[in-house]
Amino acid sequence: MIDWLLEPLQHSFNQRALVAALLIGLTNGYASAFVVLKKSALKVGSLSHALLPGIAVAIMLVGLHDWSAFLGALIAALLIGLGSLAVSRGTRLDQESALAILYTSAFSGGIILLRRMNVTQQMEDWLFGNIMGLRDSDLWMNYWISLGSLAILTALHRPLLMTLFDAEVAATLGVPVRALNYLLLAVLIVVLISSLQAVGCMLAIGLLVTPAATVYLLTDSTGKLFWGGALLGSGASAFAVLAGWWLNIEQGPAIVLVLGAVFLIAFLFGPKYGLLRKFRKTSHSEFIS
Repeated sequence: MIDWLLEPLQHSFNQRALVAALLIGLTNGYASAFVVLKKSALKVGSLSHALLPGIAVAIMLVGLHDWSAFLGALIAALLIGLGSLAVSRGTRLDQESALAILYTSAFSGGIILLRRMNVTQQMEDWLFGNIMGLRDSDLWMNYWISLGSLAILTALHRPLLMTLFDAEVAATLGVPVRALNYLLLAVLIVVLISSLQAVGCMLAIGLLVTPAATVYLLTDSTGKLFWGGALLGSGASAFAVLAGWWLNIEQGPAIVLVLGAVFLIAFLFGPKYGLLRKFRKTSHSEFIS
Protein backbone atom coordinates (compact mmCIF):
# COMPACT_ATOMS: atom_id res chain seq x y z
CA MET A 1 0.00 0.00 0.00
CA ILE A 2 2.79 2.44 0.93
CA ASP A 3 4.70 1.55 -2.25
CA TRP A 4 1.57 2.25 -4.32
CA LEU A 5 1.08 5.64 -2.66
CA LEU A 6 4.72 6.66 -3.10
CA GLU A 7 5.08 5.33 -6.65
CA PRO A 8 4.31 8.70 -8.35
CA LEU A 9 7.26 10.32 -6.56
CA GLN A 10 9.68 7.91 -8.23
CA HIS A 11 9.20 9.42 -11.69
CA SER A 12 10.81 12.71 -12.73
CA PHE A 13 7.80 13.83 -14.79
CA ASN A 14 5.57 13.34 -11.76
CA GLN A 15 7.97 15.31 -9.60
CA ARG A 16 7.88 18.20 -12.10
CA ALA A 17 4.09 17.99 -12.25
CA LEU A 18 3.83 18.16 -8.46
CA VAL A 19 6.12 21.19 -8.20
CA ALA A 20 4.22 22.89 -11.02
CA ALA A 21 0.88 22.11 -9.35
CA LEU A 22 2.09 23.64 -6.08
CA LEU A 23 3.33 26.79 -7.84
CA ILE A 24 0.35 27.21 -10.17
CA GLY A 25 -2.18 26.39 -7.47
CA LEU A 26 -0.56 28.82 -5.02
CA THR A 27 -0.50 31.72 -7.48
CA ASN A 28 -3.98 31.10 -8.88
CA GLY A 29 -5.38 30.64 -5.39
CA TYR A 30 -3.95 33.94 -4.19
CA ALA A 31 -5.06 35.81 -7.32
CA SER A 32 -8.53 34.26 -7.12
CA ALA A 33 -9.30 36.50 -4.12
CA PHE A 34 -9.08 39.55 -6.39
CA VAL A 35 -11.40 37.90 -8.93
CA VAL A 36 -13.97 37.04 -6.25
CA LEU A 37 -13.83 40.47 -4.60
CA LYS A 38 -14.00 42.23 -7.97
CA LYS A 39 -16.89 39.94 -9.03
CA SER A 40 -15.29 39.54 -12.45
CA ALA A 41 -15.20 35.75 -12.83
CA LEU A 42 -17.13 35.71 -16.11
CA LYS A 43 -14.96 38.45 -17.60
CA VAL A 44 -11.74 36.62 -16.67
CA GLY A 45 -13.25 33.36 -17.92
CA SER A 46 -13.88 34.97 -21.29
CA LEU A 47 -10.25 36.04 -21.46
CA SER A 48 -9.13 32.48 -20.70
CA HIS A 49 -10.92 31.33 -23.87
CA ALA A 50 -9.29 34.16 -25.81
CA LEU A 51 -5.86 32.60 -25.24
CA LEU A 52 -6.32 29.84 -27.84
CA PRO A 53 -6.20 32.01 -31.00
CA GLY A 54 -3.00 33.64 -29.80
CA ILE A 55 -1.42 30.22 -29.34
CA ALA A 56 -2.59 29.17 -32.81
CA VAL A 57 -1.16 32.27 -34.51
CA ALA A 58 2.14 31.92 -32.62
CA ILE A 59 2.50 28.27 -33.72
CA MET A 60 1.67 29.21 -37.31
CA LEU A 61 4.21 32.06 -37.43
CA VAL A 62 7.21 30.78 -35.46
CA GLY A 63 6.39 27.21 -34.45
CA LEU A 64 5.82 25.84 -30.97
CA HIS A 65 8.66 26.96 -28.71
CA ASP A 66 9.02 27.63 -24.99
CA TRP A 67 7.96 31.27 -25.21
CA SER A 68 5.99 31.47 -28.48
CA ALA A 69 2.77 30.05 -27.07
CA PHE A 70 3.08 32.19 -23.94
CA LEU A 71 3.60 35.42 -25.87
CA GLY A 72 0.90 34.55 -28.40
CA ALA A 73 -1.62 33.88 -25.63
CA LEU A 74 -0.63 37.07 -23.80
CA ILE A 75 -1.01 39.26 -26.89
CA ALA A 76 -4.36 37.67 -27.78
CA ALA A 77 -5.80 38.16 -24.29
CA LEU A 78 -4.66 41.77 -24.16
CA LEU A 79 -6.08 42.50 -27.61
CA ILE A 80 -9.43 40.92 -26.75
CA GLY A 81 -9.61 42.63 -23.37
CA LEU A 82 -8.61 46.07 -24.64
CA GLY A 83 -10.68 45.59 -27.79
CA SER A 84 -13.83 44.95 -25.78
CA LEU A 85 -13.12 48.09 -23.75
CA ALA A 86 -12.65 50.14 -26.94
CA VAL A 87 -15.92 48.81 -28.42
CA SER A 88 -17.85 49.59 -25.23
CA ARG A 89 -16.48 53.13 -25.09
CA GLY A 90 -17.02 53.79 -28.79
CA THR A 91 -20.55 52.38 -29.05
CA ARG A 92 -23.64 51.95 -26.89
CA LEU A 93 -22.72 48.27 -26.34
CA ASP A 94 -21.58 47.23 -22.85
CA GLN A 95 -18.14 45.67 -22.34
CA GLU A 96 -19.48 42.23 -21.36
CA SER A 97 -21.43 41.92 -24.62
CA ALA A 98 -18.46 43.14 -26.66
CA LEU A 99 -16.19 40.70 -24.85
CA ALA A 100 -18.54 37.79 -25.53
CA ILE A 101 -18.58 38.56 -29.25
CA LEU A 102 -14.83 39.04 -29.55
CA TYR A 103 -13.71 36.03 -27.51
CA THR A 104 -16.11 33.54 -29.14
CA SER A 105 -15.08 34.73 -32.60
CA ALA A 106 -11.39 34.53 -31.72
CA PHE A 107 -11.79 31.13 -30.04
CA SER A 108 -13.51 29.71 -33.12
CA GLY A 109 -10.74 31.04 -35.33
CA GLY A 110 -8.12 29.49 -33.06
CA ILE A 111 -9.70 26.04 -33.32
CA ILE A 112 -9.87 26.27 -37.11
CA LEU A 113 -6.23 27.36 -37.35
CA LEU A 114 -4.95 24.58 -35.09
CA ARG A 115 -6.86 21.91 -37.00
CA ARG A 116 -5.64 23.25 -40.33
CA MET A 117 -2.07 22.97 -39.03
CA ASN A 118 -2.74 19.33 -38.07
CA VAL A 119 -1.81 19.73 -34.40
CA THR A 120 -4.79 17.88 -32.95
CA GLN A 121 -2.90 16.45 -29.97
CA GLN A 122 -1.39 19.81 -29.07
CA MET A 123 -4.84 21.39 -29.34
CA GLU A 124 -6.16 18.85 -26.84
CA ASP A 125 -3.35 19.78 -24.45
CA TRP A 126 -3.99 23.51 -24.76
CA LEU A 127 -7.74 23.04 -24.29
CA PHE A 128 -7.64 20.71 -21.28
CA GLY A 129 -4.04 20.73 -20.06
CA ASN A 130 -1.22 18.20 -19.87
CA ILE A 131 0.72 18.85 -16.69
CA MET A 132 2.60 15.56 -17.05
CA GLY A 133 4.25 16.88 -20.21
CA LEU A 134 6.00 19.78 -18.48
CA ARG A 135 9.71 20.18 -19.10
CA ASP A 136 12.30 21.80 -16.87
CA SER A 137 12.10 25.01 -18.92
CA ASP A 138 8.31 25.10 -18.45
CA LEU A 139 8.77 24.65 -14.72
CA TRP A 140 11.22 27.55 -14.54
CA MET A 141 8.81 29.73 -16.50
CA ASN A 142 6.03 28.90 -14.02
CA TYR A 143 8.40 29.69 -11.16
CA TRP A 144 9.26 33.17 -12.45
CA ILE A 145 5.64 33.96 -13.33
CA SER A 146 4.51 32.89 -9.85
CA LEU A 147 7.27 34.85 -8.16
CA GLY A 148 6.63 38.01 -10.18
CA SER A 149 2.83 37.85 -9.90
CA LEU A 150 2.83 37.26 -6.15
CA ALA A 151 5.41 40.01 -5.63
CA ILE A 152 3.29 42.55 -7.52
CA LEU A 153 -0.01 41.54 -5.89
CA THR A 154 1.39 41.55 -2.35
CA ALA A 155 3.34 44.79 -2.83
CA LEU A 156 0.22 46.58 -4.12
CA HIS A 157 -2.20 44.72 -1.88
CA ARG A 158 -3.57 47.75 -0.01
CA PRO A 159 -4.12 50.14 -2.96
CA LEU A 160 -5.62 47.30 -5.03
CA LEU A 161 -8.14 46.56 -2.28
CA MET A 162 -8.99 50.25 -2.05
CA THR A 163 -9.78 50.36 -5.76
CA LEU A 164 -11.95 47.23 -5.47
CA PHE A 165 -14.01 48.38 -2.49
CA ASP A 166 -14.37 52.11 -3.18
CA ALA A 167 -12.71 53.42 -6.33
CA GLU A 168 -13.97 57.00 -5.82
CA VAL A 169 -12.49 57.31 -2.34
CA ALA A 170 -9.24 55.72 -3.55
CA ALA A 171 -9.03 58.27 -6.38
CA THR A 172 -9.48 61.18 -3.95
CA LEU A 173 -6.58 59.80 -1.90
CA GLY A 174 -4.32 59.88 -4.94
CA VAL A 175 -4.47 56.18 -5.82
CA PRO A 176 -4.09 55.66 -9.61
CA VAL A 177 -7.30 53.64 -9.91
CA ARG A 178 -7.37 53.16 -13.69
CA ALA A 179 -3.68 52.19 -13.86
CA LEU A 180 -4.12 49.66 -11.04
CA ASN A 181 -7.18 48.15 -12.73
CA TYR A 182 -5.19 47.65 -15.94
CA LEU A 183 -2.25 46.25 -13.97
CA LEU A 184 -4.49 43.81 -12.09
CA LEU A 185 -6.04 42.64 -15.36
CA ALA A 186 -2.59 42.13 -16.88
CA VAL A 187 -1.40 40.11 -13.87
CA LEU A 188 -4.54 37.95 -13.94
CA ILE A 189 -3.99 37.28 -17.63
CA VAL A 190 -0.38 36.21 -17.00
CA VAL A 191 -1.52 33.97 -14.13
CA LEU A 192 -4.13 32.43 -16.44
CA ILE A 193 -1.49 31.74 -19.08
CA SER A 194 0.82 30.13 -16.52
CA SER A 195 -1.87 27.52 -15.79
CA LEU A 196 -2.52 26.62 -19.44
CA GLN A 197 -0.29 23.56 -19.47
CA ALA A 198 -1.86 22.35 -16.24
CA VAL A 199 -5.58 22.78 -16.91
CA GLY A 200 -5.87 24.28 -20.40
CA CYS A 201 -7.94 27.18 -21.77
CA MET A 202 -11.28 25.54 -21.03
CA LEU A 203 -10.64 24.86 -17.34
CA ALA A 204 -8.27 27.67 -16.33
CA ILE A 205 -11.10 29.81 -14.98
CA GLY A 206 -11.99 27.07 -12.46
CA LEU A 207 -8.51 27.23 -10.95
CA LEU A 208 -8.59 31.03 -10.88
CA VAL A 209 -11.97 31.35 -9.14
CA THR A 210 -12.75 28.31 -7.00
CA PRO A 211 -10.07 28.56 -4.24
CA ALA A 212 -11.03 32.00 -2.91
CA ALA A 213 -14.73 31.38 -3.62
CA THR A 214 -14.54 28.35 -1.33
CA VAL A 215 -12.78 30.28 1.44
CA TYR A 216 -15.36 33.05 0.97
CA LEU A 217 -18.02 30.60 2.18
CA LEU A 218 -16.03 29.86 5.33
CA THR A 219 -14.92 33.26 6.62
CA ASP A 220 -15.81 36.95 6.74
CA SER A 221 -12.13 37.95 6.85
CA THR A 222 -10.96 39.51 3.60
CA GLY A 223 -7.33 38.85 4.52
CA LYS A 224 -7.92 35.11 4.80
CA LEU A 225 -9.23 34.95 1.25
CA PHE A 226 -5.77 35.51 -0.20
CA TRP A 227 -3.49 33.06 1.59
CA GLY A 228 -6.41 30.75 2.38
CA GLY A 229 -7.13 30.55 -1.34
CA ALA A 230 -3.42 30.11 -2.05
CA LEU A 231 -3.09 27.16 0.34
CA LEU A 232 -6.28 25.55 -0.92
CA GLY A 233 -5.30 25.98 -4.57
CA SER A 234 -1.81 24.61 -3.97
CA GLY A 235 -2.87 21.65 -1.83
CA ALA A 236 -5.81 20.65 -4.02
CA SER A 237 -3.73 20.87 -7.21
CA ALA A 238 -0.93 18.72 -5.79
CA PHE A 239 -3.40 16.15 -4.44
CA ALA A 240 -5.18 16.03 -7.82
CA VAL A 241 -1.89 15.26 -9.61
CA LEU A 242 -1.32 12.31 -7.28
CA ALA A 243 -4.95 11.18 -7.49
CA GLY A 244 -4.79 11.36 -11.27
CA TRP A 245 -1.84 8.95 -11.24
CA TRP A 246 -3.43 6.58 -8.73
CA LEU A 247 -6.80 6.50 -10.51
CA ASN A 248 -5.43 6.78 -14.06
CA ILE A 249 -7.39 9.94 -14.92
CA GLU A 250 -6.33 13.21 -16.57
CA GLN A 251 -4.69 15.51 -14.04
CA GLY A 252 -5.94 18.80 -15.54
CA PRO A 253 -9.65 18.03 -15.14
CA ALA A 254 -8.83 16.31 -11.82
CA ILE A 255 -7.44 19.59 -10.40
CA VAL A 256 -10.64 21.49 -11.15
CA LEU A 257 -12.78 18.54 -10.02
CA VAL A 258 -11.04 18.34 -6.63
CA LEU A 259 -11.46 22.08 -6.14
CA GLY A 260 -15.12 21.77 -7.13
CA ALA A 261 -15.61 18.96 -4.60
CA VAL A 262 -14.08 21.07 -1.81
CA PHE A 263 -16.33 23.97 -2.80
CA LEU A 264 -19.37 21.68 -2.65
CA ILE A 265 -18.39 20.54 0.86
CA ALA A 266 -18.02 24.16 1.98
CA PHE A 267 -21.35 25.05 0.37
CA LEU A 268 -23.17 22.22 2.15
CA PHE A 269 -21.37 21.95 5.50
CA GLY A 270 -19.78 25.37 6.04
CA PRO A 271 -20.00 26.30 9.75
CA LYS A 272 -21.28 29.81 9.02
CA TYR A 273 -22.83 29.96 5.56
CA GLY A 274 -23.34 26.28 4.79
CA LEU A 275 -26.67 25.25 3.31
CA LEU A 276 -27.33 22.67 6.03
CA ARG A 277 -26.64 25.21 8.78
CA LYS A 278 -29.10 27.64 7.22
CA PHE A 279 -31.65 24.84 6.91
CA ARG A 280 -31.25 23.85 10.57
CA LYS A 281 -31.49 27.50 11.65
CA THR A 282 -34.69 27.99 9.62
CA SER A 283 -36.19 24.78 10.95
CA HIS A 284 -35.30 25.77 14.53
CA SER A 285 -36.87 29.22 14.11
CA GLU A 286 -40.09 27.72 12.71
CA PHE A 287 -40.20 25.20 15.57
CA ILE A 288 -39.87 27.95 18.21
CA SER A 289 -42.49 30.11 16.56
